[in-house]
Amino acid sequence: MPSMKKLMLAVLLLCAILAPLSAQTVRLRLATTTSTMDSGLLPLLDPPFEKLTGITVDVIAVGTGKAIKLGENGDVDVLLVHDRKAEDRFIAQGFGVNRRDVMHNDFVIVGPSEDPARVAGVKSAADAFARIAAASAPFVSRGDASGTNAKELDIWAAASVKPRGVWYKEVGQGMGEVLIMSDNLKAYTLSDRGTWIAMKDKLTGLKILSEGDPALFNPYGVIAVNPQKHPEVNYMAAMQYVAWVTSVQGQKIIRDYTLGGEQLFTADAVK
Repeated sequence: MPSMKKLMLAVLLLCAILAPLSAQTVRLRLATTTSTMDSGLLPLLDPPFEKLTGITVDVIAVGTGKAIKLGENGDVDVLLVHDRKAEDRFIAQGFGVNRRDVMHNDFVIVGPSEDPARVAGVKSAADAFARIAAASAPFVSRGDASGTNAKELDIWAAASVKPRGVWYKEVGQGMGEVLIMSDNLKAYTLSDRGTWIAMKDKLTGLKILSEGDPALFNPYGVIAVNPQKHPEVNYMAAMQYVAWVTSVQGQKIIRDYTLGGEQLFTADAVK
């Protein structure tokens, strides 16, 4: 009997030692759009979650299309993306569960100060794009199946334009890189407002030329990867992250994030 008590004590001691170690090794794989990183939001949003839960967030910042593909393959646990049509397909096909609205901002059309296509002040995004195409003015497209790229293609379709030619440059890069390229090339592009605000002081040759069209609305959602589709995903950690970004505390971080007095995102889960 004494030996049994010693064994039990040894097991309890081992559990006590290993418990904090196992808590420290819990990791959450987050696939998200480049705009949440380039805007500076995630470096504010994730550390409090890690401190609160002991879960380490491994961020993979790519275009929304690539993020969704990672979710389809079970290579990540949770998505934070911004292409509602693609998100709805992802859920309808059984890859994602428990989508929640997180926040929104809008897209803006930016271009060179000289504005050769005379886009400044044009309220319709489709009309602005039609002017750019008619002038064969340089346009840099992300070309990466991101949420921004999907919105851009929707606008070209609304303008009845199939963009092609030397003036239209598909580069397969994230939002920050595309803004820098556009600045260097004196080109137009479509940007989410958050990344624009975060980077505009470095973009001396660009400015917002067209904004405010309801078609430029840009909502973000968080989605857990379906554990029935991919049993290996960390569904519990994913749902903790879903709860965090839609919680009062998480939403306050989103709502309070400003640069130069400008709000980058509007929180949607908690008004």
